[in-house]
Amino acid sequence: MSLSVYYLLFATIMLIGAVWTMWIGMSKKNKEGNPSYDHRTKGNWSRLSWIYILVIVLGYAALVIYIVQ
Repeated sequence: MSLSVYYLLFATIMLIGAVWTMWIGMSKKNKEGNPSYDHRTKGNWSRLSWIYILVIVLGYAALVIYIVQ
C-alpha cells in the first residue's frame, strides 16, 4: 500500500475529529453546561488519564509493528 494512502487516512481521521470536537463544543446542550460534571472532577480526570494511557500504548504498539514489518 502506498504511503500517500496512510497520509490520506490519517488526515481524514484528524479532520473528522476536529469537526466533531467543534460541533460538540458549539452545541446548545454543551453551552448550557452540566453542574454535576464540575463536581466530579476526580472521576473525570481518572477516566481521561486512562484513555490517554491506552491511546499512547496503542500508538507505540502500532509504531513498533510498523517498524518491524
